[in-house]
Amino acid sequence: MTKIAVSLLYHLAAFPQEALSPQDSVFSAAPAEPATTLIEIIFQGGWIMFPLGLLSVLAVYLFIERLSTLRSAQTNPHALTDRIRHYIQSGDVRGAVGFCDAQNNPISRILKHGLERLGRPISEIQDAVQAAGKHEAFLLEKRTDMLASIASIAPMLGFLGTVIGMIEAFQEIQNLQGNVNPSVLAGGIWEALITTATGLLVGIVAIFFYNFLINRINRQVNDMERSATSFIDLLQEPAPARSRERAY
Repeated sequence: MTKIAVSLLYHLAAFPQEALSPQDSVFSAAPAEPATTLIEIIFQGGWIMFPLGLLSVLAVYLFIERLSTLRSAQTNPHALTDRIRHYIQSGDVRGAVGFCDAQNNPISRILKHGLERLGRPISEIQDAVQAAGKHEAFLLEKRTDMLASIASIAPMLGFLGTVIGMIEAFQEIQNLQGNVNPSVLAGGIWEALITTATGLLVGIVAIFFYNFLINRINRQVNDMERSATSFIDLLQEPAPARSRERAY
């Protein structure tokens, strides 16, 4: 038995290593793959990455444009209402209208609609102020629904890209009759998942932009409603004491 074992070890040592295939060699190391850059990963996602890129650019543009509009519409509602109160109590309605034109923000435009109808029934003035407020709120919310749509569409596009990539991967397996290296299959799968990750990322950013803008819009709409209410209350206040004294 000792002679047989020694003979067997001799033949194994003499066996040429070149005869072993990479699959047969237990200790054969897998070839190292070169590092993949972010640009290469994006392009490996397929054609779905292009509409996702357009959606991401559109989301950033809408956010910047709406944020700029909200900042230009921002004002101090208490200071503006107090100034209008001063003009009305002084009997200078034209000055109040001119002041609103100079301010040119949502609250001043709303109050201007009421000032232009002074002398009419209070209900008519109130209806005009409310209609102007609804229109200004609509202008502030303009195009924010597109951000909500992007937040919904982007993940769906990502899932679509992944499904298409998986279909192509399994078609390749079928064409090769199942003789596929597992590493190649894994590579096809992670490439297909790139679109899902990108779509989710775009959707998360878009929904963050949408919620941020809606919060800012709600605060400005609340300021407009409070200013409109204060204006209507101002018109229903009794005349100042000095005006009554002059009447006597």
